[in-house]
Formats: sequence, C-alpha cells, structure tokens
Amino acid sequence: MAGNGQYLDWAREVLHTEAEGLREIAAELDENFVLAADALLHCTGRVVITGMGKSGHIGRKIAATMASTGTPAFFVHPAEAAHGDLGMIVDNDVVVAISNSGESDEIAAIIPALKRKNITLICITARPDSTMASHADIHITASVSKEACPLGLAPTTSTTAVMALGDALAVVLLRARAFTPDDFALSHPAGSLGKRLLLRVADIMHKDDALPAVRLGTPLKEAIVSMSEKGLGMLAVTDEQGRLKGVFTDGDLRRLFQQRDRFDGLTVDEIMHPSPKTIPAERLATEALKVMQANHVNGLLVTDADGVLTGALNMHDLLMARIV
Repeated sequence: MAGNGQYLDWAREVLHTEAEGLREIAAELDENFVLAADALLHCTGRVVITGMGKSGHIGRKIAATMASTGTPAFFVHPAEAAHGDLGMIVDNDVVVAISNSGESDEIAAIIPALKRKNITLICITARPDSTMASHADIHITASVSKEACPLGLAPTTSTTAVMALGDALAVVLLRARAFTPDDFALSHPAGSLGKRLLLRVADIMHKDDALPAVRLGTPLKEAIVSMSEKGLGMLAVTDEQGRLKGVFTDGDLRRLFQQRDRFDGLTVDEIMHPSPKTIPAERLATEALKVMQANHVNGLLVTDADGVLTGALNMHDLLMARIV
C-alpha cells in the first residue's frame, strides 16, 4: 500500500508534467495566436466558445474569463447547437472551437452551418492536420508531449494547457483594451471584489452628527470629550466656515500626558497638527487605504474642493467594509 511519501511524489510528478506542458505550449505560440487575438479584439459581435466533454468544460471557463475581462463571450454546447442553439451564433461573431484531437463529431457536424455565416472560426487542437484545423480560418496548435495521467488516457496536461492558452488570450485582450479595475468591478457588482473596487469614501465615511469635529479655540477638555464620544480616535479642528485647520488624535493625547502635568487654559489649537492627511469623498475606499498605509496613519479626514470638512474614516471602517 502506498504511503504518504508516495502520494507526494505522485502529486509532484503531475505538477511537473503539467508545468512542462505549459512551457511547450508557450514555445509553440506563433503568428496564428496573434491572428486569433486580433480577430477577437476586433470582433464586432460576440465571442462564442464551443467544445465537447472536457474541452467543453474548459471552454465554459474561457468564456467566463473573457466575459469578465471585457470581451463579450458565452459558451454554446456543440450538440445543442446542432438542435437549434446554432441560432445563438450570428454574423460578425467569432467562434472558438476546442478539441484535442480536432475530430470532434459534434463540432464537425456544425462546421458547414457555421461556414455559411459571416463568422471567423478559430480552432484550438493538438493536430494541425485534423479536420477542424483544415476548416479553421485560424488554427492554434495546443499539443503536449505527455499527459500527467500515467495511463496516458485521461486529459490532464492537455486540458491544463488549453485552459492556460485561454487565459493567455483573455489577458492579451484585457491589456489591449486597457481594461481597468473599475471596468472589472462593473462586471462583478455583487461580489466582494466588485464591492471593494466600487466602494467610495463617501459610502463609508462618518458625517454630520457622527463627524468628530470642533471649532478653533475649543478648550482641550471639551475637545477630548468630543473625541471620546465619536469613537474614531481623532478629532478635526475647523474654522467658523467649516474649513479644516488641523487634527488631534488619541495618540497626540497620550503623548501630551507624557509631556505635561498641567493642562489649564490649553485649547485644541495649541496641540493640533495643522496639516492633516485628507482625501476627497468621491475617491475609492481602496485609495484611502493606500494613503493611510503610505503615511502610517489610522484615519483620514474628508474635505471638499474648498477645504471644507465633510467626513472622516479610520482603518476600522475599512476593515468593516472588507477593504483591508
């Protein structure tokens, strides 16, 4: 009976074999990949991925990756396409058909109908002399020398290689489109990533009665009480027009107690920092995190274009919003 050490040896052998397969695919990339990427980039319709069996599973993943990174794409099952779903494919679409052997009967059955449409057919197979390759407008060879399956039967290295090839196409298109994190978030509004990317400072900042702020000239004792009540660990100091003039933090308070024995007559003006770090309300919450980390502070004050205080937030707010 195999021991734990044997399991690890077998697992590493699989991973090494598949890694070698990826290196082989990378070395095989040629002008056909460029033509395929260019056809996908300039597609005025949709990208349609199709494949049977394991190739179909890989195709669904490739379509999902493309769709979420700026390339409108969806999967069509080739057998279902032969029974009506071919109507989903229209002129100006680009069809990407996947088959390791290049001899999929289900795909071969729909190729004549596809060729009657004004579409571009890209085939990804391991055999440039296959039936699918011969009918393709663009053929990408995805062949590996060895499957990770010791029997050489189960698609393993070959499916990994095609999935990686699909990722390569998707990322090339993403970069060619100058796709941004904001673009990505628009395709993922319900996910935690989308929320992180779309959430703005205004969405999570403390404002109005929850805003820790006092006017210039406020006695220190009164300022400390106000800061404690709001619970943000900082206090904004403004002029009569609401323009931000300084900030006082609980860290400043601790240092003050270490440096002085008497506090009679002190106002917040005398101990505040006159140039606090600020951020506009319309900026992304992720940007607020970067500002805090870069300046080694746990809170930020929010101001408008005229310097008027509008809000405040701290690291705890970002943590609760799952930004950290």
